[in-house]
Amino acid sequence: MTTQTRNEVLLEGTALETPSLSHENHATRFYRFPLQVPRLSGQVDILPVLVPEPLLAQVTEGADIRVQGQLRSFNNRSGVGSRLVLTVYAQCLSPGVDDPCNQILLSGTLCKPPVFRRTPLGRSICDLMLAAPRRYGRADYLPVIAWGQLAVRAGRLQVGDPLSLEGRVQSRTYHKVTDLGTEERVAYEVSMMHLLDPEQAEAPAL
Repeated sequence: MTTQTRNEVLLEGTALETPSLSHENHATRFYRFPLQVPRLSGQVDILPVLVPEPLLAQVTEGADIRVQGQLRSFNNRSGVGSRLVLTVYAQCLSPGVDDPCNQILLSGTLCKPPVFRRTPLGRSICDLMLAAPRRYGRADYLPVIAWGQLAVRAGRLQVGDPLSLEGRVQSRTYHKVTDLGTEERVAYEVSMMHLLDPEQAEAPAL
């Protein structure tokens, strides 16, 4: 049986900057801008969004934007910053019409052994790496974090196991010690909220 794959992101938040040119590919220019999405806790996630030039007119600094797309990854070979870079690739943009939203549905295959541990306060946590294939033989490698009982269940998984989940895309600040001193960096990951059965993974798109 072929593993079902799914990668659907729905965000609604505020564009913090005017989009700036990122790169050009197949005669299309792509632009990048940070989207601020508040959490219910009061914290905010600031997420990088990549948008093709034909959709650019939808984005202005300070505007509330609704983004539908996919979470993409690529390897950073510059030696500066994280080796795995995550970006929300916008396939559809529209004006924001509702409360802030941050949802992702993912299905793919576990490609590294889970790393299960406990925090100093005893809370269970598990780090996962999910491979979500896309067209032309490529795949996105997406870090996933699970907490509590979800972490316990995820920690039992093995490389090659299928995994379907619902969660949110989040940003996290950390400090990296380098030859030049300590640098503040930002990592992006998927925070798992629910494990889904394969039947649920086939539900209608967001």
